[in-house]
Amino acid sequence: MIKRTLYFGNPSYLSLTNAQLVLRLPEVEKNDTVPEHFKKEASASIPIEDIGIVILDHKQITITQALMEALLDNNAALITCDSTHHPTGLMLPLCGNTIQNERFRAQLDATEPLKKQLWAQTISQKIKNQAAMFGSRNIDNSYLIPLYRNVKSGDTDNCEATAAAHYWGNIFNTLPAVSSFKRFREGLPPNNYLNYGYALLRATMARSIVGAGLLPTLGIFHHNRYNAYCLADDLMEPYRPYVDKVVYSIIEEKGINEDIPKEIKTLLLQIPAMDVLMDGEKSPLMNATQRTAVSLVKCFAGEQRKLVYPEFI
Repeated sequence: MIKRTLYFGNPSYLSLTNAQLVLRLPEVEKNDTVPEHFKKEASASIPIEDIGIVILDHKQITITQALMEALLDNNAALITCDSTHHPTGLMLPLCGNTIQNERFRAQLDATEPLKKQLWAQTISQKIKNQAAMFGSRNIDNSYLIPLYRNVKSGDTDNCEATAAAHYWGNIFNTLPAVSSFKRFREGLPPNNYLNYGYALLRATMARSIVGAGLLPTLGIFHHNRYNAYCLADDLMEPYRPYVDKVVYSIIEEKGINEDIPKEIKTLLLQIPAMDVLMDGEKSPLMNATQRTAVSLVKCFAGEQRKLVYPEFI
């Protein structure tokens, strides 16, 4: 079953009743001119077991401790947004798997040669998916093909950076709404669209990592001492072109905004549920990240040597 991504962008009361998230709107409840039957109809409830990600994007949202506990018990990711409405915080359960200790130990004991091989696989698939993204938009991808075919252990030739410079220098060039795009986190739009989409992707991957019983802080390549989600940043790399695909389509149809209006957020929030191709079968992206995380568990345990990543479609 595909877990739901819930977005709350208005003043809200969020609580727990009978294993369900209950939404109430204070603006309706405090309005004496509104009939009682309408107030009851204005509330909504959603089973906790159906929820994968919750996004809180308003300063006047009240959420109960009981609800947060229930969400974390069911391995849901809780995202908070800042005053610019961009994701800024992520809450995940400390214990997401019954044999977590065993998997932590295997992760901690992973050898450097193994991690370098896993990183090479990750970068090769990322560049391959970037090349496929170009192909899907009739952009020449001939420069990227030899790069993903020749990634060495640990990516010692830095193929990732070489591919990134070419990729970002060409991906949006065919769109009239974009001129001389440069990829910077704090750069001009559509960097804001990409940041929002990548934040959702990161939360989705981090949730899958915790559910698989791994430490999201301990990466196979990323190792920033201030980053609590190094492993999520590693494993999400081949998935990034899927976010780029959504952003490209949004710009084609809607143009670019300095801010991210709700209609654009609605489109970006579909990223965890979008179809990806894995082992020849279509699967929701959220399910695919779970398979990727489990494949890493098997690599750490010595049960297989290859990570499972999606092929771009």
